[in-house]
Amino acid sequence: MAKPVSIFGKDLQTNVRQRNKLSHLLLAMSSVIALFAFQQAGAVEVNNDNQPQKASPVLQSIIDAARQSATESYEQDDHGLNSKLKEIDYTTYRSIRFKPEQSLWHGENDYELQFFHPGFLYEYPVTIHTIGESNKPERLAFNSDMFNYDGSASGLAGLTDEKSGFAGFRVHYPIKNEEYKDEFAVFLGASYFRLVGKNQVYGISARGLAIDTALAKGEEFPHFTEFWVIEPSEGKPITVYARLESPSVAGAYKFVIQPDIDTSVKVESWLFARDDVSKLGIAPFTSMFLYGENTEKRHDDYRPEVHDSDGVLMVTHAGEEIWRPLTNPARLQVTSLSDANPKGFGMLQRDGEWDNYLDAEANYHIRPGLWVTPEAGFEKGRLEVVEIPTKSEIHDNIVAFWTPEKPFNSGESLYFAYELKTVEQNPFVSELASVVRTRQGKAVLPGDEFKNDSLNTTRQFSVDFSAPSAIAFDNESMKLVVQGTNGTISQQRLYPVADGQEWRATFFVKPKEKQTVEQTVDMRAYIEKDGKRVSEVWNYVYQPK
Repeated sequence: MAKPVSIFGKDLQTNVRQRNKLSHLLLAMSSVIALFAFQQAGAVEVNNDNQPQKASPVLQSIIDAARQSATESYEQDDHGLNSKLKEIDYTTYRSIRFKPEQSLWHGENDYELQFFHPGFLYEYPVTIHTIGESNKPERLAFNSDMFNYDGSASGLAGLTDEKSGFAGFRVHYPIKNEEYKDEFAVFLGASYFRLVGKNQVYGISARGLAIDTALAKGEEFPHFTEFWVIEPSEGKPITVYARLESPSVAGAYKFVIQPDIDTSVKVESWLFARDDVSKLGIAPFTSMFLYGENTEKRHDDYRPEVHDSDGVLMVTHAGEEIWRPLTNPARLQVTSLSDANPKGFGMLQRDGEWDNYLDAEANYHIRPGLWVTPEAGFEKGRLEVVEIPTKSEIHDNIVAFWTPEKPFNSGESLYFAYELKTVEQNPFVSELASVVRTRQGKAVLPGDEFKNDSLNTTRQFSVDFSAPSAIAFDNESMKLVVQGTNGTISQQRLYPVADGQEWRATFFVKPKEKQTVEQTVDMRAYIEKDGKRVSEVWNYVYQPK
């Protein structure tokens, strides 16, 4: 298991080793549920219409380099990094600290960049270029004078040279006030990056690309290998280009990052297949869910809930809103929501109430969600959610991404464009009743569990929806619709609570007898009024014990 690296206010850990060990078990132990199927549609290939050509010769050269690289054998470049730096431990790595006064554009621009030292888990450094007014890239040389080497790291300064490269970088901007430049974006490790808005703290991570996640043959982790950072003009977003490499794919990326109350990124990617890819993961998220209000058994912890994210939301091409609460499953689980050209999807932290976490250090109540608005390339495919069992909050155990229906084969190219945005609780104000909380428990009265053992396998679910101001509750015209597979649904009820501000849906679920280990109870619930759906769809996957 990789060791956690506390750098961003939360333990940042590399899950590569954990997921490689687990991925070969996924095929036999996962539950794969596809909920919808839609019309056939083609993917978007890289073509003259989606390349910058002469409008941006630097970016075009990066795309051309990725295309050429895909025709060649894959090689990893460690920049000749000294083996002693690769072997240092967490404490020593933490003793190497960047000097803020050495920041790129220090005192010259509202934006400043600070850099991470190579070594420890970061054995393959990245090359960083800057682009100024001349529009000519200049390679940023590594300089040990940029860092303080304290304690056990005191003898490491002489192990680098100007070609050593950096582990990654973080971007600062006066997002809260003019007196201090806050960190709001960081690129560090494989193709991972993190974003926060004005009042948010780091939690969920984004990635450039995921490859073959949750397949028996094991996951492949692409790496950003090179960055080009354009010096921004006053009041403008910052633009970053990147090259990505893996054994199967070479790629070029453009990120246009705007810090704000919710930080947004315009993402474009040009991907070229070096080898066949069975499952391509676009706009991937990585997060953590240890336990929450929907967890079956309470943890021995003073904190009511511990998670970076509590659910996945998708708005289909037809406008259907589907909310899928996250779980920490007893066994590995893969589920999916299929669509063509979805209007949006994301992984959210809907619950933003301090009282539901009581964690003054991790501040889970102000961790952001990430929301994707597709622009190109999101034709027929599915939003896949991977949930991995974990016993600790230091492990990111939740992964989600969009995966095209067709495999990505050697010699092919694909283009994707989307906006990625941090959000507090919800990405938009819905006209529909939205799920506020999900809870479950035994479907028996106190004492009855001793009278009928069969009742012990039945679960009662309680799902609370926010009541839209434009819709009055009416017993006669309103109906709770609950559907399920591998189980029997009974005793559905719908009634107002919290002085009418919420609607409560309750029902019993009895799992099918003699289920196999892989079978789960897949449920959908929504509210109708006069035959018209007036709530989002609650989708939940329950693993019987």
